[in-house]
Amino acid sequence: MLESSFTTAPPEIRELRFGTNAAFGCDPVLERLEAHQADDAVAARLTAPQKRLLPGLRYQPANARWECARRELRADGWLQARRIVVARQLIPEDDPQPTLFATGRYLYRVWITSLTLTAAGVWHLYDGRAAMQPRIRELWEDLALREIPTTSFESNALYLQVIRLAYNLVTAVQRTCLPEPRQNHTLQKLRFRLLLLPGELSRPRNRPTLRLQGSPPIQRLVKDILSKITRPNAL
Repeated sequence: MLESSFTTAPPEIRELRFGTNAAFGCDPVLERLEAHQADDAVAARLTAPQKRLLPGLRYQPANARWECARRELRADGWLQARRIVVARQLIPEDDPQPTLFATGRYLYRVWITSLTLTAAGVWHLYDGRAAMQPRIRELWEDLALREIPTTSFESNALYLQVIRLAYNLVTAVQRTCLPEPRQNHTLQKLRFRLLLLPGELSRPRNRPTLRLQGSPPIQRLVKDILSKITRPNAL
């Protein structure tokens, strides 16, 4: 998968940035990224001796809660030292089971990076992928992204643009036309709440007849949605 990212990228793309979890934080993967001169921010897996180095770094405030530092580190099995960025937060008194690893009084997050950004810049860039997995799952399940249709990069790029347009249109309708509690629903949940109605297929006088149960709340909501859509500059 990593090699295909390099071989299928169009030549006009001159800069590739990778943000990955700790599963990619091993020396062979890092060496491949460095061989292609790719910018990266990879969540680090540190040993206990390496973690003990973190409290002694020189930290600078990144915001009201977090502070950041950077240093060179040569982990076990690495042929060379690499830059790491560290973010830490004082453990809140009401957080008895922190999800990040803790050393002393602080919670820590660590990335291996070749980016020339500041420590805080690397942290914010990496966190930009935090919401990617739910979005990818939604595209996968609800917007036909389960399979890439062709072996042509240009055709697949167009296909992804169409899916992105569909996603953006759904999001625009949610933000513009739906009440606030429904604005963050996934497409699957919107289908269930707005489009699926209970019904019964019967055959009076031997004629197939689909009888749908009326839903006054849904009727009012649909009427409200249609009135908002028909307003000038609604979307």
